[in-house]
Amino acid sequence: MSTAAPGSQLRQLIFGFMPAYVVRATAQLGVVDAFGGVPRPTEEVAAELGLPVDSTRRLLRALTALGLFAEHEDDHFEVLPEADLLGRDHPASVQAIVAMFTDPLMTRGWEELATAVRNGRTTFDDIFGQPFFDQLAEEPVKSALFNASMSAATRGVAAAAPSAYDFGRFTSVLDIGGGDGTLLTAILQAHPDLRGAVLDSAEGAAQAPARYADAGLTDRASVVVGDFFSAIPDGYDLHLVKSIIHDWSDDRCEEILRHSRASIPADGRLLIVEPILPDRAQPGLTPGLYLSDLNMLVNVGGRERTRADFESLLKRAGYELTAVHALPPETGFWLIEGTPA
Repeated sequence: MSTAAPGSQLRQLIFGFMPAYVVRATAQLGVVDAFGGVPRPTEEVAAELGLPVDSTRRLLRALTALGLFAEHEDDHFEVLPEADLLGRDHPASVQAIVAMFTDPLMTRGWEELATAVRNGRTTFDDIFGQPFFDQLAEEPVKSALFNASMSAATRGVAAAAPSAYDFGRFTSVLDIGGGDGTLLTAILQAHPDLRGAVLDSAEGAAQAPARYADAGLTDRASVVVGDFFSAIPDGYDLHLVKSIIHDWSDDRCEEILRHSRASIPADGRLLIVEPILPDRAQPGLTPGLYLSDLNMLVNVGGRERTRADFESLLKRAGYELTAVHALPPETGFWLIEGTPA
C-alpha cells in the first residue's frame, strides 16, 4: 500500500485556486458549447472560438488532467459528463455559480481570511467600504448574476423539498428572501391548492414574475417587495426561509425571526432550509460546509450552524424547534421546522 509523500496534501491545497480558474476560463470562453456533444480536434475548437491553437490545447489538457475532458488520438478531445454542466444551455448549468463564486466580489475577502480570523470582522466590508448586499445592490449586472447563481444552487432543493415535507396542510406560503422564486415555484407546482409569494428587495426578486409566468403560476404566486429586517407581512401560515439565516449574525437573525413570529398565526409554521453543521468536525467530513462557514465570515458576517445553534436561535425568537427533516445528501440541506411557542 503506497502512502503519499509528506506535504503532498498541502501542495494540492496550496494550488487549489488554479483548478477553479481553469473552470472559470472554460465557462467564460464557451469551450463546452463549442464541442456540441461530440469529440473534436483542437484546431476546429480553437477556430470556432477564435483562439490560438496552442493555448487552447493547453487548456484542454489541463481539463483532461482534472478529469473533466478526455484526450483521444489525433489531437481530439471529448467533454465528459461532469463538464457538460459548464454548457450555457444545459438544464443544470452551473455557469452562473462559476462566474459568481470566482468573481473578485466573492474572492477578495478570502485574501484577508487571516485578518478575519484575527479580529472576527467581515473583511469584505473593509475592502469594499460597505457590506456585501449593499455593494451588490449598486451593481445590477452582478446582482442579476448573484440571483442566477442562487437559483442554480437551489435547483436540487427545489426538486427534493416538495415531497419531503407536508406543504399541503397549509393555505399560503411566504418565501422570505426567496429571490427569483425557484423554490416557491417548485412547491406551488407540486401543491395546486397552495398560493404563495416571495418577499425580497426589488432587485432580489426581479426575475420572479418571469419564472411564475413560465410555470403558469401567475394566479397563485406574487412578489412582495420589502425588507425582512423591517417587517414581514401577515396572511401566510407557512414562512419559508432558505439560505438566509446563514448570511447573518445571531442578533440579526433574531430580528428576522421575530418579525416572522409576530406575523405568523398560532397554528403556522416556520421552515428554515439550511445546511446543519455536525457537532464535531472530522477530517474529510463535509469540508464544504466549513469552507462555507468561513465564506460567511469573510464576505457577509454570517455563519453555518449546528442543530443546537438553530434550536437556540429559534427559542430566542419565540419559536420551538419541533422537527428536522433531511433532504437527499447530495443537496447538503435540511428542513428545520419551528412552531410558535
